[in-house]
Amino acid sequence: MLYLNICILLTATKAYTQDMRITLNSELKRLYDIEQLPRYINSSHEWQKSSYDTTGNNDDGFSGKYSFVRKNPDGTLVIFEAKGKGVINRIWTPTPNDDTLDFYFDAQSKPRYSIKFSDLFSGKVFPFVKPICGNQLGGYFCYMPIPFQNGCKIVSRGKHMQFYQIQYRQYLDEYNVETFDPNLSSNEKETLERIKRLWDTEDKNVKDFYAGKVKIVNTNAELKPGQTLTLLNLNKGGRIVGLEIESANIVTGLNKQIDLKITWDNEKKPAVYAPLSDFFGYAFGRPSMESLLLGSDKNKNYCYFPMPFDRSAKIELLYRKSSENVSAESKSIHAKVYYSNERRDTMAEGKFYTHWNKDINPPKGKPHLFLEAKGKGHYVGTILQAQGLKPGMTTFFEGDDSTLTDGIMRIHGTGSEDYFNGGWYAIMDRWDSKMSLPLSGALDYSLPLSRTGGYRLYLNDKLSFNKSIYHSIEHGPHGNAEPVDYTSMALYYSDRPVSEIVKPTNQLSKIYFPDTLMIYPQLMSFCFAGDICIKPGYRGSTFTSSDEGKVRISLAEIPYGQYKLYADIEKEPQGADLSIWQRQTRISDWISVKSEKSTAQHQLYLCDIRVGDFKNTLTILFKTKGDNNKLTLDRLIFVKNKPVKR
Repeated sequence: MLYLNICILLTATKAYTQDMRITLNSELKRLYDIEQLPRYINSSHEWQKSSYDTTGNNDDGFSGKYSFVRKNPDGTLVIFEAKGKGVINRIWTPTPNDDTLDFYFDAQSKPRYSIKFSDLFSGKVFPFVKPICGNQLGGYFCYMPIPFQNGCKIVSRGKHMQFYQIQYRQYLDEYNVETFDPNLSSNEKETLERIKRLWDTEDKNVKDFYAGKVKIVNTNAELKPGQTLTLLNLNKGGRIVGLEIESANIVTGLNKQIDLKITWDNEKKPAVYAPLSDFFGYAFGRPSMESLLLGSDKNKNYCYFPMPFDRSAKIELLYRKSSENVSAESKSIHAKVYYSNERRDTMAEGKFYTHWNKDINPPKGKPHLFLEAKGKGHYVGTILQAQGLKPGMTTFFEGDDSTLTDGIMRIHGTGSEDYFNGGWYAIMDRWDSKMSLPLSGALDYSLPLSRTGGYRLYLNDKLSFNKSIYHSIEHGPHGNAEPVDYTSMALYYSDRPVSEIVKPTNQLSKIYFPDTLMIYPQLMSFCFAGDICIKPGYRGSTFTSSDEGKVRISLAEIPYGQYKLYADIEKEPQGADLSIWQRQTRISDWISVKSEKSTAQHQLYLCDIRVGDFKNTLTILFKTKGDNNKLTLDRLIFVKNKPVKR
């Protein structure tokens, strides 16, 4: 018996020692070895250096005033500096340049590695290669780990830097960290290939993430309003390694009435309690998210987050009855729960929890809360649906994220789409539509509906805390003043149960639709006939036409209904006459936008318009005379004749 105890102690000591050795390979493994996700990273915290405006205003990189730690005498910029032991695990920017970055490691006086800033993301310089480095949605991201044993400094040889974030983990002295070497070993190259194979694999399944023996519980049942369906009820320790529910369309629509409830070890509060569609990353009633571990793909909702527990696990679907006199139909549920008998290591692993939070027009000055929790653990994911309550541009997405762990502000971001690895909303081919990447993406973007959303998973950069975490995001560039409707899901592991939950209700889960909608030229989908010249400007776009020129604008994003149509335009000396048509039917009188001097005209009434089947476009017909051939259009405004009640 003594011999057995000594062997167990030696094995545990060896495992602990291995955990304290940080290498490029060990950090890369976090990007594919999902079984590590519940495990704590002891004696460490995530920090971030970013270009955020420290005065609280919105100059988070535009001028470059806050985009460096300090200037060197020769004008070069120190953009990052950290003492001690650590690893840079994420670099992001929407404004890469070709200036060279010099990396100084371990208090050396000369740089050990140099690379163009843009080549951290271009895929041209090994080992900074896809898919862990790249760009989409207007943002450029790099998840190549850069460990350092005794401090790291990054200097840009350029004289100007704009937006950036450099996130890193700081370790205590008991860790042994091997400093970054760009000449990867064969093992490191193979690990990089394993990441690529996993991230690029379509039709992922449980075996891609969990190597142990797996059991499956199948459920095929009809779920009716007012009923609860149990998908799993175990009374022994183990871990959930997969959850799949078909079909994806069972929870589409505006009324999110089916909830997912997961309870560990008979805890008083459920670990997961949220509308099923929000858990799987739907956006405003439609499937949207296809991340590495969570989302919807090919008509299947999937979750492969490992969820260890001690004594019992219960997974339920609850179908809330409608609060209105509307008959809800039953849903055919086809579900698979994958689990193993591998118990939770209580000293090394946390349990999986979520915090669903619905924030309808929060008080001015109050940010939206992703998570506030006590205990030991780490934060691993955010899903956010963001609906503006004021029609127009999505300026609420100017808000910065901020994170306090153990009572210390360690991370402060530069903007909401930046938080999700994107950049530049409302610009074509940037943050302008939904797109899914393995660790981040946009759930939606609609200027007419003033809505967007995003998600982000944390693997090697999970946010560790020993006592507490407070993680939030602002709504608006100043003072949290923009009226919004935010719905978020925070995903995390912890050593203690949740103390409070927000219980989904019909009122909280219902999707908001605005009564006033706006479309802007920069994201219009249009075609034209005749001699038409289009020139984008700071305020709208100028259309110059020959006589009888036409511009047809898609109304695909405008919900069906009857509207009054207005426009914000510029009346000007060269203004044309125009009329509004739907295909071959004129629906407005002739309207002149000519004026002796240029004057902004807000909410100029054009006509009444119906949007529906076969009426999902409008056409502007020009009637020109000499130099009177222009229309400077800032936006079109649709106001519902009969507002929809919330």
